Amino acid sequence: MAKGPDAFRTISEAADEVGVPQHVLRFWETRFSFIRPMKRAGGRRFYRPQDVAVLQALKARLHDDKLTIKDVQKLYKDEGLERVLRQAPVESISPDLVEVPVLEVFHQPEAADPHRITRLGVESEMRLRLTLTGLLATKQRLDDILKRPAT
Repeated sequence: MAKGPDAFRTISEAADEVGVPQHVLRFWETRFSFIRPMKRAGGRRFYRPQDVAVLQALKARLHDDKLTIKDVQKLYKDEGLERVLRQAPVESISPDLVEVPVLEVFHQPEAADPHRITRLGVESEMRLRLTLTGLLATKQRLDDILKRPAT
C-alpha cells in the first residue's frame, strides 16, 4: 500500500524520493543545520514531506547548480533557507526576483487596506505546514479514541 502525500518517510523512502543513497542524507544532516528529520527512540529518522522537499532542493543546489557544500552553507547563513530552496543558481538570480514570494497568504487587518497581501517565506510556510500536519495527526488520534467503544 502506497503512503499518502502527507505521510512521514523512512530514510530509505526519503533517499529513494530524492535520488541519493541513505548515507548521503545522513552526511547532509551533519553539514546542514536546516536538515532536521524527526527522530524516534533509537535514533530512527522520519522525514516529513517538507523535509523531503528541502532535500530535493538541496540536491538541486549541489548537483544541478554545481554549488559546493560551503557555498550552500554560506547561502543559508547569509540569506536563509528560502534562498537555498530557490530553483536558479546564485549567479543567475536577478535582483528583481529576490523578493518573489513562495507563498501568498491574504491578510486583512481591520484598519489596513483590504487589498494588502502579507507574504510568507518558505521557512514560515514549512513551519505552518508542519504545525498543520501535527494538528491533523492529533485530531485523527482523538477521533479514533472517541470512536472506541466504552469499556
